[in-house]
Amino acid sequence: MDSLSTKSQLDMARNVHDLGSINKMREAIASGDETVLQEAAQQFEAIFVQMMLKSMRKAQDTLADEDSPFNSQQVKFYRDMHDQQLATDLTSSGGMGLADIIVKQLGQSEDGYRPASIIRSDGNLSSLNDRSREQVTHAQENVLASESKGAPAARKDVMFESPQHFVETLRPHAENVAQKYGLDAKAIIAQAAVETGWGKFVIHNADGSSSHNLFGIKANRQWQGEQAVVDTLEFNGTVPEKQKAAFRSYPSLTEALDDYGKFIATQPRYQQAVENAQDATRYAQELQKAGYATDPKYADKIMSVYHGDRLNGLMP
Repeated sequence: MDSLSTKSQLDMARNVHDLGSINKMREAIASGDETVLQEAAQQFEAIFVQMMLKSMRKAQDTLADEDSPFNSQQVKFYRDMHDQQLATDLTSSGGMGLADIIVKQLGQSEDGYRPASIIRSDGNLSSLNDRSREQVTHAQENVLASESKGAPAARKDVMFESPQHFVETLRPHAENVAQKYGLDAKAIIAQAAVETGWGKFVIHNADGSSSHNLFGIKANRQWQGEQAVVDTLEFNGTVPEKQKAAFRSYPSLTEALDDYGKFIATQPRYQQAVENAQDATRYAQELQKAGYATDPKYADKIMSVYHGDRLNGLMP
């Protein structure tokens, strides 16, 4: 009797013009009847079919005769009501098969379908992303451990006395690199200022000597020179995260800036940046697009320094 009562409630719920249909669905759920999932899936499919019919009607209305009595608002009102009920009736008798797929996926009644727990928890995307980030971080730490094995701890420290000292020291090197690789010397210095805070946070080796790495260039597997492992700030989307990374270490500023120019000019992913090097804004944007830094505001920060009074007062 209970099963027949629930079936009756679901049959009544198929009437889209019955304002109590939602309550009837809730009562069926409370009764523990598993057939309610089938009914909910059919109603979802009915909404989809209804949207299709509505789109078709709109296309028909654009070609209809405005003076026709069959094109009045009253006729359209009852026509839409009919389409709503028609969509429900169509899906209850087989429909497009969308309801069956929903039941199989949410009901876990067959193999080969993603578990309902994933669907009902919004795909568990946040936990999956967290797990992915943990795996990437773990892998990164293992790589750094192998690449920098035996490397002494490094730190970031002051290398220049002031912004003026920073610009005056870098300017001749930057101009040579700009001429050699077709870049903008002022943009080079602006980027170095962003990377090091005007020379206040330059990577230093464990013995206190400077790495001369002013551009945050990391020591990948192709790098055969010295390296320094320090904490760095990377962005996961818009969220900053502290990580350890191995960076290139140079014996002089001349070699450091020349390596920067070579790095930008020879990497295929920075080709667009090099081609637009005479447009500082475009250059910075192309560097960011190519993934030079994970900071989502990286290009804006470079241009803020580039157009700022401090740099322009020292290097017009």
